[in-house]
Amino acid sequence: MPDVVIVGGGISGVAASYEIARAGHSVTLFEARHLASMASGWTLGGVRQSGRDPAELPLARAAVERWGGLDTELDAATGYRRRGNLRLARTEAEVETIRELVVQQRRLGLEIDYLPDNAAIRTVAPAIGPSILAASFCPGDGHADPVPTVRAFAAAASRHGATIREDVTVRAVTRSGSRVTGIETMSGELVLADRVVIASGIHAPELLQQLGLALPLMVKLVCVMQSVPLPPLFEQVFGVANADAAGRQEVDGRLRVTTGIGDWPHEPRSWTADALAPRACDIATLIARVTQVLPALANAGIARLWGGLIDLTPDALPAIDAHTGIQGLIIAAGFSGHGFGIGPVTGEILADLALSRQPRFELAPFRLDRFAGVARRDAELTLHG
Repeated sequence: MPDVVIVGGGISGVAASYEIARAGHSVTLFEARHLASMASGWTLGGVRQSGRDPAELPLARAAVERWGGLDTELDAATGYRRRGNLRLARTEAEVETIRELVVQQRRLGLEIDYLPDNAAIRTVAPAIGPSILAASFCPGDGHADPVPTVRAFAAAASRHGATIREDVTVRAVTRSGSRVTGIETMSGELVLADRVVIASGIHAPELLQQLGLALPLMVKLVCVMQSVPLPPLFEQVFGVANADAAGRQEVDGRLRVTTGIGDWPHEPRSWTADALAPRACDIATLIARVTQVLPALANAGIARLWGGLIDLTPDALPAIDAHTGIQGLIIAAGFSGHGFGIGPVTGEILADLALSRQPRFELAPFRLDRFAGVARRDAELTLHG
């Protein structure tokens, strides 16, 4: 009988399994498909402080400190590079958005610069297109490779004794009265545990609903494109003021770029790679947006195209909570397209909650009950980290 069961094999789940296992506790993680099969696999891989909600910024700052030593700690390459983040303005209206962003972020103590014209931007990143008008630049931000990072956490967790089970779908969290007793898999296997962490992204509401809990998510689709390896072009992660395009160059030279969000009219539980495949119009939109920012993409060979789903909450902040009225239940879902960068710290928090330790962060803004009785509002989305 494990001390803790984790449902979901994205970065939050594997980082939590690592932290719990290295603290000397038994933990079993269940992933319905394969590790990093959803958001933690398709994500751009940004590790960003800039543009964060004030509630999330302390987690992002702490995560940046963790990322710098993860390759050594996990004994594996994560591809982490700390080369900065550019958020770009393409219109005069976006210039004002970027200018205000810099003012607000500086008030929060973040080191971030305003680049007032194209010449200043191209001093930092010469490959950026000549039509870009202004930008913010946060030198402390960076990026990493998503799938290798998730697998590095999982391998380190396994070395500490964690059990990682892929291709096993959890059908339900079992309970007795007001406390969890474990999980039941789709095959009918019962696994007993006093603590269960639900970190299953778009699938979390289904499990929570069975427990009488509601996590309001809008499931949205993102188009992702990856080029063949290219010579070095730029080192930063770039985004734009309204978050409808972002990109970076990976360690092996491939460009990895994304669009903003679109509707996903299907049932989340039944997604397939074919169903997520970008439409021709999505690809055309992506190319048009990114080549304005990065003209070199126009001549790049395209190696891969795929789609990913985002678990978007009404306020674009995740639910990270152990105060649900069900003893032993911990929730970590709704990261809204920017959970990868804070993943190492989310793992710490989940381990603390599962092991009845006091987290070092203020978690009140992430309580699940903040959604109760509150009118839904449209969330703003940032896609790079």
